[in-house]
Amino acid sequence: MASPAKKPRTEQDDEFVTNCIRALAVDTVQKANSGHPGAPMGMAPIANILFGETLTYDPKHPEWHNRDRFVLSNGHASALIYTMLHVAGYKVTMDDLKAFRQMDSITPGHPERGITPGVEVTTGPLGQGISNAVGLAIAEAHLAAVFNKPGYDIVDHHTYVFCGDGCLMEGVAQESLSLAGHLALEKLIVVYDDNFISIDGSTELAYTEKKEDKYRALGFHTIVVSNGDSDYAAMRNAIAEAKAVRGKPKMILLRTTIGKGAKLQNTAKVHGSPLGAEEVARVKKEVWGRDPAVSFFVDAPVYAHFAAQAAKGADRRAAWETLLAAYKKQFPEEGKKYDAFFSGAMPADWESRLPRNADKVATRQASEKAMGVLLSAAQNWIGGSADLTGSNLTRPGEAAMVDFQKATPAGRYLRFGVREHGMCAVMNGIDAHGGLRAFGGTFLNFISYALGSVRLAAMSHHGVVYVATHDSIGLGEDGPTHQPVETLASLRATPNILVLRPADQTETSAAWAVAVANPKRPSCLALSRHAVAPLANSSFEGVKKGGYVVDKEAAGKLDVIFVSSGTEVCLCVEAKAKLAGTLNARVVSFPSWELFAAQPEAYQREVLGGAPVLSVEPFNALGWERYAHAHAGVPEWGASAPAGKIYEKFGLTGPALAERAKVLVKKYDGQALPPRPVNLLA
Repeated sequence: MASPAKKPRTEQDDEFVTNCIRALAVDTVQKANSGHPGAPMGMAPIANILFGETLTYDPKHPEWHNRDRFVLSNGHASALIYTMLHVAGYKVTMDDLKAFRQMDSITPGHPERGITPGVEVTTGPLGQGISNAVGLAIAEAHLAAVFNKPGYDIVDHHTYVFCGDGCLMEGVAQESLSLAGHLALEKLIVVYDDNFISIDGSTELAYTEKKEDKYRALGFHTIVVSNGDSDYAAMRNAIAEAKAVRGKPKMILLRTTIGKGAKLQNTAKVHGSPLGAEEVARVKKEVWGRDPAVSFFVDAPVYAHFAAQAAKGADRRAAWETLLAAYKKQFPEEGKKYDAFFSGAMPADWESRLPRNADKVATRQASEKAMGVLLSAAQNWIGGSADLTGSNLTRPGEAAMVDFQKATPAGRYLRFGVREHGMCAVMNGIDAHGGLRAFGGTFLNFISYALGSVRLAAMSHHGVVYVATHDSIGLGEDGPTHQPVETLASLRATPNILVLRPADQTETSAAWAVAVANPKRPSCLALSRHAVAPLANSSFEGVKKGGYVVDKEAAGKLDVIFVSSGTEVCLCVEAKAKLAGTLNARVVSFPSWELFAAQPEAYQREVLGGAPVLSVEPFNALGWERYAHAHAGVPEWGASAPAGKIYEKFGLTGPALAERAKVLVKKYDGQALPPRPVNLLA
């Protein structure tokens, strides 16, 4: 085989390289006795072209800013991306391939961001990766519009994404692709593995859309390649066309054969199970012309071919670094801004400028005031709302934000439309790109629509912020369909997410400070529709600890502790006042379980120890048994009525809570308290 680095590729050369990729991917799945061989076998030809000739990357510097981004949205085909990263020279060794799907390997069952060098986003839940890719393309377009100067295109790269039928059936993908077409994201190139097979069988069972017409209608430039198995010229031409066409995102509909070469090719049976040793040997010998006795082998010319592309990438990175240095010399202020964007550095005094308590205010309004300071101080924050800007209050006037639209990509405000799930997935992609932090607004109830994306944000350490307003029965007349009685329990059960439910302006500003200071954890700010009076002793630093004593008990024996978050803290203060002279009560503001759990045990005992604890939130009680002996909340679906009437119905008023406290104290009079609130770190 002639070295592909020295002369134009022939079809024979293409097949040789492609079959080597296929064999390595199949060996990877077979050794694990687990995985998905069909898609890697079918998509190997286009992967060969993409990694061998198209993508700009430098395996020795996988994080350099101006690399092309590649997303494998059909993440079940992970054996393909691991194979490509290996042959391309990333730190994915042959031993790593042999450890596919094994404990503590860097080649897990689906690609995970931060685990494998070269993997940009975590994929597997279908539709997520392609939606992340829209976010990556938004980030590129915005940063290019902000920083590029004539002769200095320091932000100039493409986002490529592989996806399958399953991705395009998922609603989240349709939300995101609709947005991509609207925004005319011309650096987004989607390669659709159009193999007509899903797990149940032929896609004709459930999926008969006119796909090319559909995506053209969404605003995509579409290209059909009728033979994605072996027509390498058509595939090269499709990619060249996709890169050349401007003003639209691109979709290449690539007709492939799943499990190409296997006896069960073009059937669902080749999708998610190893081929078996006998079939692997047969395919290697009879179809690919490879030695069936040899496994996990890459021919030297194949390595050389991909090394040549990696070397080009290294040269482009070096040239880019030279260009960036010249840019910083020519435009020193913009250069400092660029560095601040990618380091996440904040002005030293920004936190002190956040507003503190003054007037009675809804915490969504308190958030708007805090965002005005944040978005003015930090230009690298970008985001918007799912068609609820006037309710979420995510576009503070003092920040003078311009909409990000097709004609104004330098704008920072994104009109996500009624697409909560797509919004949150796109935010993950923006964060994954680097250089930007993302926020998005919706009602807390509709975070439930987006939990697939929220879960991956937490898993992938994306520092996105959900501005979740109308957070309780306090939204009133809209009723149970909009009252999120179960949502906080779901979020609090999710590892690595910060749930922050502040009680007033000071606490809301502190919640935003916490979110900014946690670039590796998503934060959800649960914010009220209705106004509340400021707490006399609310504490910025107390919020950072997750919970603190906001209204201290009088001298003497402590009888009862109220613990609450958000707009109900003031109700506990009212209940404490009602009990004066009868019971000695303490009120604890508890905006974040996660932050409180991270405090020393001595501090936790100091705040919540020594007396029966009554927790108060307008939600399901699940989880509060960790801290409290009893809970006052909403054990059903809420109600449709003015907010005050609903609070009365569920006993969430100062007088009613005072009576609940009396019952609790009487229950444990002269008895030892149960151990649950003592074992706070369990």
